[in-house]
Amino acid sequence: MKKLILSTAIVLGGLTAVTAQTDKEATALNDQKQTAVEAQVESRIEAAQDVDAVVATKAVGAENAATDVVQDFKEVDASEVPQTVKDAVAKDFSGATISKAYVNANGEYKIQLATADDKAATVYANAKGEWIKNELKKQ
Repeated sequence: MKKLILSTAIVLGGLTAVTAQTDKEATALNDQKQTAVEAQVESRIEAAQDVDAVVATKAVGAENAATDVVQDFKEVDASEVPQTVKDAVAKDFSGATISKAYVNANGEYKIQLATADDKAATVYANAKGEWIKNELKKQ
């Protein structure tokens, strides 16, 4: 009987040691998996931030391009505006009159219009009468 109890104690002691070792290995494996997952999450967050930065840079570039269109204009008399631009105004803004006109070094025109229905518009056109930008605003 002593041998049976001693054998059982030895077997249980051995199983406990194996179980403890297996638990340590499982914990280490879980830690490695968690670290790998965290690394993936971090890399995806960084990639998303890089995309956001690129989008923001492009948005600022587009805003700067739009700002470039409206820079360095000098006022000119409405009679100095090319006929193609006047025709485009008459076609696209019926009843509108040119109240002020400006031109820049690139031959682009900034035209302030007054319309019959109490609206004001600032439009930008090239010398060919093609619209670069127009903003119709209610006064």
